[in-house]
Amino acid sequence: MMRAAAIQMSSQSDVQGNLQLADRLLADVAADGCVLAALPENFALMPGKGRDKARHAEQPGQGPIQDFLADAARRHGLWIVAGSIPLDSPDANRVYGACPVYDADGRQRAMYRKIHLFDVKLPDRGESYQESWSMYPGDERASVDTPIGRIGLTICYDLRFPELYRALIDDGATVFTVPSAFTRATGEAHWQTLLRARAIENLAYVIAPGQTGDHPDNRTTWGHSVIVDPWGRVLGELAGGDGFVAAYIDPELPGRIRSEFPSLSNRRLNSL
Repeated sequence: MMRAAAIQMSSQSDVQGNLQLADRLLADVAADGCVLAALPENFALMPGKGRDKARHAEQPGQGPIQDFLADAARRHGLWIVAGSIPLDSPDANRVYGACPVYDADGRQRAMYRKIHLFDVKLPDRGESYQESWSMYPGDERASVDTPIGRIGLTICYDLRFPELYRALIDDGATVFTVPSAFTRATGEAHWQTLLRARAIENLAYVIAPGQTGDHPDNRTTWGHSVIVDPWGRVLGELAGGDGFVAAYIDPELPGRIRSEFPSLSNRRLNSL
């Protein structure tokens, strides 16, 4: 059994302030005995305007945010699934929302670029989001072996596309991370239901760190960071505020459940 954490933050437009908060929370997670921590989406920057992200975009493997993450992983002796950071894309005005993963020695082990972008309207609430205006979509899934199992990397709006999670299962994933900045409206309605569904249908752990509270650009996020086991049981949840939720992960449990309850091997659509 190994302990993992989902870190919750109310990130703002001050990158250095956000990194200082993340470092404090990572230290708390390490003191709790965790071997892995997952940060929320946009942990280093929740900008006043979406395209402000482009001013902070980094090249893969270099830049102050990535330097901080590598150093923090070494100092705290933690694997870090780094939520999402702004990464250069083919469009100078848009960035990839990218999730790098670092091992406890500070080496980058994976990089996932968010595939599904949040372009939606909530007319009954007067809210509209056009993530593709400031972000560029990725086109490759990613997974990585860690001490708690093989993690399938996803980000926020990806949660609504179960075919991505099923493909990650076929890649060997036993854990999903879902760093997010869910809106209050969609979070209240769907957040935990979708997370538990992804866990249950794939018999996998889900670690879902979220943004919480009020941010620039009149945005409010849901929080409720949560860890779910492969049977859909909620192992821990943090409703609001900066902090973390942690739980023990059994790397062998997904395999045992999949053997006893073989719904994944009973699939037939792939052969039809």
